Amino acid sequence: MRDLVQVLAEPNRRRLLELLVGGEQTVTDLAAHFAVSRSAISQHLGVLAEAGLVQVRPQGRYRYYRVDPHGLVELRASLDVFWTRELDELAAAGLSPRQGATMTLEKSVLVPLSADETFALLTEPERLRRWQAVTARIDLRAGGSYRWTIDPGHTAAGTVVEVEPGRRLVITWGWEGSTELPPGVSTVTITVEPSDGGTLVRLVHEGLNDEQATGHGEGWSHYLDRLVLAARTGDAGADEWATRSDSLDRLTAAEAALAVCQVVLRGIDDTDSVTATPCARFDVDELVNHVLGSIVSIGVMAGVTDELPLTGTYESRVADAAQRTLEAWRARGTDGEVSFGGSEIPATMAVGILSLELLVHAWDLASATSQPLAPGEMLSDYVLGLAQDVIAPPMRDGDRFAGVVEVGADADALDRLVAFTGRRPQ
Repeated sequence: MRDLVQVLAEPNRRRLLELLVGGEQTVTDLAAHFAVSRSAISQHLGVLAEAGLVQVRPQGRYRYYRVDPHGLVELRASLDVFWTRELDELAAAGLSPRQGATMTLEKSVLVPLSADETFALLTEPERLRRWQAVTARIDLRAGGSYRWTIDPGHTAAGTVVEVEPGRRLVITWGWEGSTELPPGVSTVTITVEPSDGGTLVRLVHEGLNDEQATGHGEGWSHYLDRLVLAARTGDAGADEWATRSDSLDRLTAAEAALAVCQVVLRGIDDTDSVTATPCARFDVDELVNHVLGSIVSIGVMAGVTDELPLTGTYESRVADAAQRTLEAWRARGTDGEVSFGGSEIPATMAVGILSLELLVHAWDLASATSQPLAPGEMLSDYVLGLAQDVIAPPMRDGDRFAGVVEVGADADALDRLVAFTGRRPQ
């Protein structure tokens, strides 16, 4: 079913519908009422037409738009249901919707790339992962959706309002699971303009209250600094925010372990593929494919039906598979049991295995390719606890796991984790 309320959550589309109630108009006629470009108006009209709210009548070189009466009837029914439910919930909670959400946050940075290259860094998932997101997907068209896990446990989501490649991106913004700033409530506008020394990126975040503006100001400053670094070097590298957390649960730990693993995968080149790893059965290429197989299998337990990614870099293949798996588990939750190898295991154990696979094999790959690995004490200690739950004595058969390696009392959490899995810390 079409979500007509979400379609009209965007202010420009509401205004277009209001204007068309008065009769047919062309794009040129409608664009005269807006500050945005004619192209943006065409994109909004396309969304309204796709939703069944607007009809299009070609005549010569013009296209005339008018409201679709059947769509308006459906909209009225949707609004009646939506409004009644929302009012009941607000009255019960004694709340006012979006009270105090009047702040506008602005940030600008100079990026040492062309406008098109900068726009790619801002919108392409593989590039977003190099400076901002752990996982990212976006349907880059007006009305398309996006979902970016910015750091573990914090996922921004919303709708693309307007896109002009190489020039401008407007998206609604909010956080999954938030009651204060849920997806779609605020708006982020990013413009890119050629400038001396590169491209000026200007970000405007509207619809925040004072507290949200303060927190988002800190966040945008952090990530825009990393955007500039990624533009200069090709990759901003490991982000300390990707492994920080006041508290970890199994899904958040899996997201954090994925962030650590992705940095290592990006550091592997073609010459490393046949390099031996601490996993005696696997070279680098075989180990990455083992990790992919584990991610896909754990995704299947949560209902993922997509096939294993067969092309792309090591990092992109693992990131794409892990994103689908983590999204499915976020939607399912970790209650109950799932099928595993012909038997049933707790869902919590399945997600725990995902964290263990990602972090321990990240260590294997980093060791094989002489890369640093710094996941932090909290994450390493948490995954060690998961390993202690998962690795039963019969599994230490020399094939799946070797015996525990003794380490000193002063060993850090990562060394204790890899030693528990039968590996000898470097």
